[in-house]
Amino acid sequence: MFKALILTQIEGKTTAEVRQIGIDSLPPGEVLVDVAYSSVNYKDGLAVTGTGKIIRSFPMVPGVDFAGTVVESASDRFKPGDEVILTGWGVGERHWGGYAQKARVQADWLTPMPKGLDARKAMIIGTAGFTAMLCVMTLEEAGVKPDSGDVLVTGAAGGVGSVSVLLLSQLGYPVTAVTGRPETQEFLTELGAKDFIDRAVMQEPARPLETQRWAGAVDVVGGDILARILAEMAYGGAVAACGLANSHELHTTVMPFILRNVSLRGVDSVSCPQQRRIQAWERLAELLPESAYANIGCAVALEEVPQIAWEIIGGKIQGRMLVDLNL
Repeated sequence: MFKALILTQIEGKTTAEVRQIGIDSLPPGEVLVDVAYSSVNYKDGLAVTGTGKIIRSFPMVPGVDFAGTVVESASDRFKPGDEVILTGWGVGERHWGGYAQKARVQADWLTPMPKGLDARKAMIIGTAGFTAMLCVMTLEEAGVKPDSGDVLVTGAAGGVGSVSVLLLSQLGYPVTAVTGRPETQEFLTELGAKDFIDRAVMQEPARPLETQRWAGAVDVVGGDILARILAEMAYGGAVAACGLANSHELHTTVMPFILRNVSLRGVDSVSCPQQRRIQAWERLAELLPESAYANIGCAVALEEVPQIAWEIIGGKIQGRMLVDLNL
């Protein structure tokens, strides 16, 4: 028997409860993993609180990522004792996820733990940090270089935003952070942010083209903020957009794309090909300094997740929250 956070739904109301369950309760899969750590992402917050239509069927073990050690494997790709990471592939949404001490999944969903990381570090990075790395790689591939000019990061105090600030600063980019919470500026300065903009300013209506300010941007918010970013992009600049926590709507014109050669590039950590996943995790292992894990990570027990879920969707969490399945 082992611990798992189980979501059930009765008459439209979602309930989260930590229970003891057995191996036979797990869904089918090629690989059984002892889960050491998971993390709490915005999508997890929506799922656990029932405020978003994330879960496809009930009962469900949420948790969109996890890291741990292989116990049993019917695949040639992994053997018992291998350390692995899982992000994406619908775990925690349509397949039981990381908020349990054991998980059974398909081998193709797992990424080998890169040298220099362990389960704890991997989940401090988590889906959010993995997505941040994909955003940075996307800007690099679009030709945005450290000497191209200032790079903007929205939602900077959150998971994707904070790791984006850290990664970009590690690579030498001058980073401007957008945050609606002045109290987070010291935290973001420690991560490498050079300047700050209040979120309210970025939400003000923009003309089709504004003064050119940004060589690149990582946007996790969307909506009016993304429209303003596009209007303020420098010629040839690029925006890596993901998450879109504020809105999926985009009210803009083609002028930034035609007159300034701006590119808008989407980043999806769920459907990312395996080879790109491996590349991203290996770069994360190389780039992040040891001090980063203390600065951006805080561990909680499985029983604390329901409360943390409400805090994360309320925008009250700073940095990364990881779930220690052994607490």
